Amino acid sequence: MSAPDGSPVGAERSIGQLFASATADMSALVHDEIALAKAQLKRDVKRGATSGGAFLAAGVLLLFSLPMLNFALAYGIRTWSDWNLAICFLLSFAANVLIALFLALIGIVFAKKAKKGRGPQKVAASMKETAGVLQNAKPHPRPELPEDRVPQGIEAVARSSS
Repeated sequence: MSAPDGSPVGAERSIGQLFASATADMSALVHDEIALAKAQLKRDVKRGATSGGAFLAAGVLLLFSLPMLNFALAYGIRTWSDWNLAICFLLSFAANVLIALFLALIGIVFAKKAKKGRGPQKVAASMKETAGVLQNAKPHPRPELPEDRVPQGIEAVARSSS
């Protein structure tokens, strides 16, 4: 079994290998968080598109179906009830308005869901928090080894004071 960088597990790894492994893990984390933000943004856009589609369908229904549906429904009501033709036309119009209101209600529900979706903002806040923690992190102080005890093959590594 080996570590992600190819060195055997349990073996002493150099500071350079540890740093390379940490850098690779951080890079993978950032890429995964970006992918998560894209997926959440895609979901929110899809909800917004569904909302817009429902509003558009409500408008198209109300605009284009009114003349044909009003005539058919009004004459159907007149045939069924023998009421005045004007009342029959008003009833057919009211039925179309109710259907349009139902579609608009569906659009409002999906618009609220799209507005609530704060996925990318959560990911961005998480990334800022991670960057803040890592920026303030200081390496654990280690005691200096005497000159005669310095292992062979370890190079000096400059440490940041920030």
